[in-house]
Amino acid sequence: MSWSHPDLSLQELMKLVKGFVDILILLSGYQSSGRLAHWDSQNIKKAFQWGLFFENFLGSFSSSDDYVDSVMELDGAISEMTSASSFPKGLAHMSSVTLATARRFVLEHLIHSLPLRDAHFRALLTATVEMDLEELSGSESDFLNVYLKKLKLQDTPIQEGIETAIKFGDCGGDGLTKYAVQEILKRWSMVSLMETVETGLDVVSQSVRNSSWSEFDDNLFKEQLKCENIPVTVDWLVGCLTWNRWKSDSLSYFLDKRTVQLVSGASLVFSTPKIQWVQIFQQLNFNDLAGGSYDGLCETIELMLLGCIASRWTSVIEHLMSVSYDSRTILDKYHEVCNLLQGKSTTLISKQEAISQETYILEYLSGMLDGHVHLLWKICPALGAVAIPFWTPLFSLYLSEIEIQVRGDLSTMRCCDCAHNRKEHTDCELAQRIWYLYIFHVYGSRPVAHS
Repeated sequence: MSWSHPDLSLQELMKLVKGFVDILILLSGYQSSGRLAHWDSQNIKKAFQWGLFFENFLGSFSSSDDYVDSVMELDGAISEMTSASSFPKGLAHMSSVTLATARRFVLEHLIHSLPLRDAHFRALLTATVEMDLEELSGSESDFLNVYLKKLKLQDTPIQEGIETAIKFGDCGGDGLTKYAVQEILKRWSMVSLMETVETGLDVVSQSVRNSSWSEFDDNLFKEQLKCENIPVTVDWLVGCLTWNRWKSDSLSYFLDKRTVQLVSGASLVFSTPKIQWVQIFQQLNFNDLAGGSYDGLCETIELMLLGCIASRWTSVIEHLMSVSYDSRTILDKYHEVCNLLQGKSTTLISKQEAISQETYILEYLSGMLDGHVHLLWKICPALGAVAIPFWTPLFSLYLSEIEIQVRGDLSTMRCCDCAHNRKEHTDCELAQRIWYLYIFHVYGSRPVAHS
């Protein structure tokens, strides 16, 4: 197998391919510095011209059987480039086939990667129309009328246009404008579906909030029930109400629009190799720690924990919905959670099975929280409970702080006065944290935190 082309060596072509990759990265909307990349119509046309070059070059290959080996060698070189750990995974499917329709590749990035603000949308349409007119001017004397006739031929109803847009078409022949319209319709359809889903999610989330007992006056209810002189019923009803309130609180968090958006973002970030997402977090500036503000770091911790459960999102919601009242005391549940640590040698997953992206996230998070474990108490307690497996050092640190507060020892993270007032932990924040650990790690035959 050998490269055979009269004008370009394989090394020269690969330099051009890498330059094209850099352009596609900028088309994602950001520069390597992290700043926004702004695209005007002239720069968009230059990106299209890069695509046109590869289309013409690969087109010359397909016109002769003599270049079959060269195409295979090119694919081998591209595969070696895309397999590098630092290569953007969103472009990992690049090959000679995608380069043969490179303008379409450019157009998809321009339409689906960037927010379609007015200025960008205007620049995209201007560049698309100008490219088609320039191409037609080389072969048609009355190129403007030819272009307008082509536009009229694709004047189809919106729904039909959406169905057509689902299938990839040819950017050549009919021109870029047709394909641009199809891709814009496809994006419009996706956005409409997302808005419908968000509306439905808002309805569900609002229903959960409305059914919550968070605003219910438990103390008044207790006094009323005590008048009936039936303490067993009182304990059962108050306990049941407390469980329902905690369950509603956690469901409200997990179904909240902000949380769902963070889960989507976390899923995208952590789908990349560890070396890439570690670089992202290393570039974040947490200088606000010096001033006592932890907002930036807390949001990063939340994103990482959501990344740990992104693949189990549905299971988490279903598990919460299935939880029913358990009359055992919070102290009993606490002891059952502690028993997990004593027996973890028999239930621990093997090293080979445990190595996963979730493991890498938790390892990195443990290093980030060194000396700042108290920040876990600023995160939604349900999220911390379900995202941190009981066999990890992070879980032991979290549980050790809970143990300190259960014993009533001095702690900088004191969250209730029950121990000081010699009261049992029943409906305080500490009891709530223990309850979440119990339902996610112990409750049921297959706790969702282990699956």
